[in-house]
Amino acid sequence: MLDDIKYYLGDDANLAHRIDKETSGLVLAGKTKQDEINLKKMFEQKQIQKYYFALVKGHLKDTITIDKPIITNKDMNIKVKVLIDDNGKKAITEITPIKTIGENTLVIAKPLTGRQHQIRVHLYSIGHPIVGEPIYGVDDVIADKYLKGALSDEERMKHIGHNRLMLHAQKIEFEYKNLKYSIVSKENFLKE
Repeated sequence: MLDDIKYYLGDDANLAHRIDKETSGLVLAGKTKQDEINLKKMFEQKQIQKYYFALVKGHLKDTITIDKPIITNKDMNIKVKVLIDDNGKKAITEITPIKTIGENTLVIAKPLTGRQHQIRVHLYSIGHPIVGEPIYGVDDVIADKYLKGALSDEERMKHIGHNRLMLHAQKIEFEYKNLKYSIVSKENFLKE
């Protein structure tokens, strides 16, 4: 993706933030090094708001705010896995249900802070993991195999139940150089 960004926007273009490997949707890039620096500062200062679609297991009926601190636990077998812990950093996510789809619910997740795997671990912590979640709520052996790229498609479907994480960066809103931006992904991430 970075090669495409540089091809279309020039060699100075670079990403201003990241999304998880299996998360689809929008990423923001700066065309110049200064734009990149400015946008990264805006992310740090919470001046850029991101909205995600997530398909979660179970039925959610009401909008909720999940306010649970997150900590990285280096002692765990799965090094990228984070935990809900009172000693962690503040993490807040607003979850708004959109519609029920079979046994699942399509929600909009609005992270008000920017912690690693925040939406994923927050939804898991309330008993509504994201469909296709390969790390939270699965056996560590399966998660480790997934992270090492050793989990076959058949094993993934058997142990995780879906061929991808159903999390999509849907919208980004911010003001930059006196212009207001509301960038929306037109992709239907629910299609298979």
